Amino acid sequence: MNLTVGIVDDKPYLRHALAEKINQVPNARVVLMAENGEDFIQKLKALLPQELPTIVLMDLEMPVMNGIQAVCLAKELFPSIEFLMLTVFDEDEKIFDALKAGASGYLLKDESFEKIFDSMLQVLTEGGVPMSPRIARKALAMLRKAKIEKQATTLHETNLTDRELEILELVVKGLNYQEIGVKLFISPNTVRKHIQNIYQKLHVTTKLAAVKVAIKKGFF
Repeated sequence: MNLTVGIVDDKPYLRHALAEKINQVPNARVVLMAENGEDFIQKLKALLPQELPTIVLMDLEMPVMNGIQAVCLAKELFPSIEFLMLTVFDEDEKIFDALKAGASGYLLKDESFEKIFDSMLQVLTEGGVPMSPRIARKALAMLRKAKIEKQATTLHETNLTDRELEILELVVKGLNYQEIGVKLFISPNTVRKHIQNIYQKLHVTTKLAAVKVAIKKGFF
């Protein structure tokens, strides 16, 4: 495949160093370089459709217009262009904002050129979301935190008690009233009363419906 690349960075030596390495790779060439987001958008608009880069290495912090703003605007104008953030920042909020804006990956600038180039190919040929290991760990932690917060919010909205949640989890696992009673040292009638309360709070009328709601809302 022919790889056409854009490079956006406010440091000239970084732009030229990357461009020199990319242009040495067969079937790869840099077609656009810009010093900030605004410069990038203006240069993009001046290109013909067949001249547009297929992927852009985008710095994060730049004067005039930063990388996140540039990606967000460019994705509206040219949705087919892929963006790979290349930055020294690994702050949680910046990672989230960059991916939300439309970036396809997030690498730290201390990665090797081989890693950067392979990541570009991964985005274009596999639809992957390459990240530096440190970034990936942070992104995973963010997703886990978001899931926990969502669970907490959902559980608060349903007003299920700890005992009801305990019983619902056993229902999801396939236990019947008798088995739940034995496990929790309560009578089957008590289990039945708890499940009736669960149905009412979840606005369902069957065990299957309750299980579906529990799975859909990510209770367990």
